[in-house]
Amino acid sequence: MTEPAMILLAPVITEKSSMLKEQKKYVFEVSMDANKIEIARAVEALYKGVKVAKVNITRVHPKWKRIRMQSGLTKWRKKAVVTLEKGEIDFFKA
Repeated sequence: MTEPAMILLAPVITEKSSMLKEQKKYVFEVSMDANKIEIARAVEALYKGVKVAKVNITRVHPKWKRIRMQSGLTKWRKKAVVTLEKGEIDFFKA
């Protein structure tokens, strides 16, 4: 089994994901080969006292970006929206 830190790469902190916290939904950038079951287990292992109700996954397509004279594509990413049954996650807790 893979470690939770290798499945959950980073929390996605945007205005939209901040509004989803009211509905007990949290957004994470996850590994490209992770599935819903692995993501749910990783969240429950990493954040003690939370129970995952549902996981939704989306693959984010690359976008064209340009920096001065060079242009290229950003990388493929996978995002997971995790809905919690009970508990709460605080990303800014020290």
